[in-house]
Amino acid sequence: MTTPEQTAVAGRIPGAGALGLLVPAGTRVVPAAVLADPGWTAELLAARARVQRTTDRRVLATVWWYSVSSALLTPALAGLVAGIPLSARLADLSVSLLPGLQPIAAVAAGGGSRDLADDLRGSIGAVTAAVAEAGRMRERPLWAIATDTVANRLLALGEAVGDVERATGLAAPLVSAVGPPLPAPRYEDVAGRRFVRRSSCCLVDRTAGMPTCASCPQRPPEERRALLEAAARWR
Repeated sequence: MTTPEQTAVAGRIPGAGALGLLVPAGTRVVPAAVLADPGWTAELLAARARVQRTTDRRVLATVWWYSVSSALLTPALAGLVAGIPLSARLADLSVSLLPGLQPIAAVAAGGGSRDLADDLRGSIGAVTAAVAEAGRMRERPLWAIATDTVANRLLALGEAVGDVERATGLAAPLVSAVGPPLPAPRYEDVAGRRFVRRSSCCLVDRTAGMPTCASCPQRPPEERRALLEAAARWR
């Protein structure tokens, strides 16, 4: 179930359901505030370990933040693109989880404040601190993932509304306003299509059955570009 404000945003964005702005039936809904609880996060990572078949806490924590940040940040970023502010505060958000504890959508309970960057800084900071503690890792790599999430979500939203230039142009000013330790977002155009030039590695390929991402920053540049060219041709 969505709120009137988010319903209005979803109405302006084609494919809103696939972007995580509409909650599918049969999902488990949790208040976003629990994402900032290290104990709750540690229990969740242990449960996801059975599905992902790894006991590496750093991998589990990184993959979780990579997944949940995409859902968590989408409402506020969609509101920014649609011109209808939605809240980025944890207290105003809920996250929907599929079986297997996979984040699929998020809902903002109210309109956004006048300072989206400040709200994002607070929410990202609170959740990355909990994830880092539960995963026994440093926070900085998680902030890099947050930058890539902002860039990726704005790119996807731009593609949905047919205005990639405008949507991706919002990334750098927003990230700059949030401030360190977020690194600057980067894009690259390959074969007529825009991609995020990632600052982070999601570690998804360290889990069962998952390949290395085509855009992984760990790939040699020429290999990554060839894969992105192939991906662009399929669009």
